[in-house]
Amino acid sequence: MLFLVVHNKKLAYYSSIVQSHQANLQFTTAAKGTTHLILNYLGMSSERPKSLLISIVRADEAASLIDQLKDNFDKGEDYKGVAFTVKLTSVIGTLAYGFLSNEKKVVQQQEA
Repeated sequence: MLFLVVHNKKLAYYSSIVQSHQANLQFTTAAKGTTHLILNYLGMSSERPKSLLISIVRADEAASLIDQLKDNFDKGEDYKGVAFTVKLTSVIGTLAYGFLSNEKKVVQQQEA
């Protein structure tokens, strides 16, 4: 499972990158970065809206996806973000597993 926090205006950009790594499921919600706490304390509030993108990615795609995200984070201030993965150890149901892992053979076998 991939967690990605990025600026709102780059959400579609990063979502397309994640989808290019065979992510069948993506969920987006509003988020806040950690720097707003320090800036508010110092009276320098300049919070930029952020989004949290949660995706299910295959284990064999996760490392290359994280590398690609790191490269994009270095492009400039608007591209900054935070990304990390958490391993899912079990998924109930063959059909659910096939969908989440983008395994077309498993899904097709269940439909037949």
